[in-house]
Amino acid sequence: QVQLVESGGGLVQPGGSLTLSCAASGTIFSIDAMGWYRQAPGKQRELVARRGSGNSTNYGDSVKGRFTISRDNAKNTVVLQMNSLTPEDTAIYYCAADVRSTSYHANSYWGPGTQVTVSS
Repeated sequence: QVQLVESGGGLVQPGGSLTLSCAASGTIFSIDAMGWYRQAPGKQRELVARRGSGNSTNYGDSVKGRFTISRDNAKNTVVLQMNSLTPEDTAIYYCAADVRSTSYHANSYWGPGTQVTVSS
């Protein structure tokens, strides 16, 4: 099994910054991708940012230019730096990882989520 532990959520004023961190632990052979998704009330879960095992990176259109994802493959961690936050960024943010427990067996895992609230 694999556990994802998120940290760094909270309340921030519009225009402010926040950093989210996620660490994966458990039976890990390798991690194909790690990233962040978010879900606002009444909306579907959407991609925020995702980092592959190489340098491939995908960002949701609404966060491009404001958010930056980084990943430490050796430590199985991923960090999301969020700048210029707006109330529209308010959501529960979920860490996600595609983890291989062996070279041929992979599963997707989700963290419990961390609340980010952008409000004055």
